[in-house]
Amino acid sequence: MKILIAEDDPISRRVLQANLLKWGYDITVAVNGREAFDIIKQPEPPSLLISDWMMPHMDGLTLCRNIRSLNITRYIYIILLTTKGEKRDIIQGLEAGADDFLTKPFNQEELKYRILIGQRIIELEHRILQLANTDPLTGMMNRRAFMEQLAQETDRAHRGQTPLSFLLTDIDHFKQVNDTYGHQIGDLVLQCFSKTLKEALRTYDFLGRYGGEEFVIAMPGADDTQAEYIAERLRKKVEEMEIIRPDTKELIRITSSFGTAACSLSPLETIDSLIKRADDALYRAKSQGRNCVCRAEKPKG
Repeated sequence: MKILIAEDDPISRRVLQANLLKWGYDITVAVNGREAFDIIKQPEPPSLLISDWMMPHMDGLTLCRNIRSLNITRYIYIILLTTKGEKRDIIQGLEAGADDFLTKPFNQEELKYRILIGQRIIELEHRILQLANTDPLTGMMNRRAFMEQLAQETDRAHRGQTPLSFLLTDIDHFKQVNDTYGHQIGDLVLQCFSKTLKEALRTYDFLGRYGGEEFVIAMPGADDTQAEYIAERLRKKVEEMEIIRPDTKELIRITSSFGTAACSLSPLETIDSLIKRADDALYRAKSQGRNCVCRAEKPKG
């Protein structure tokens, strides 16, 4: 777990560093509140902050308030170090957003177990977020989580003027699978389909279940041509896939269709427009006999 220390006093800072490193934590250090706040605003910030109350440039209370005002997806657990022990001071700190307090000079064992309490809460939050963001059948991102990450990648592509492609795919004649074999086998087919897609993707691509038998894939850095090539490779992987029915050992084969669209960076394209173009391309793939890939037309305007 990553921990950020915000402490202006060099002796206290070294004591904290020595103990946290001894306990196996990944440590980042700031010498004032403003520096700590800049670190928190970076991507993948530390999960836990140990901050002194009295610091130059930005004190601990202001740091707490500023952190709680940020629109970040993960909770940051804050332990405030203070020489203030009055009840009104504790209330003031809680109102500012602190989760726990440790009075200076602190006991090492007490520090250790207060951090462990914070770690348990952070790990619980991560598990809850994972459950909230995961499709329970396939283990892939659900639609909401996928769309949030797609929005981030679209913003990054717009800022950096780098390619980004979007794929929409579904299983051909999936209703026949359910009607012929039942919904349990249909669920198995969905699991095998999504697993095959994921294993064939690049490490920085991401996959989500859009709904029913439809899945969505985002491919940062991929242009129109690369997206079409990757989609064709995925199509072949699915066509070659062998699904063994558990009860009868019968072999089940499926095919899939793909619609691809590369995000237009000039002019800037919305997510809704990108998805609509990929959906139109998927519809053309279905109309052309299924088990094929169609590339979206360029956006108008």
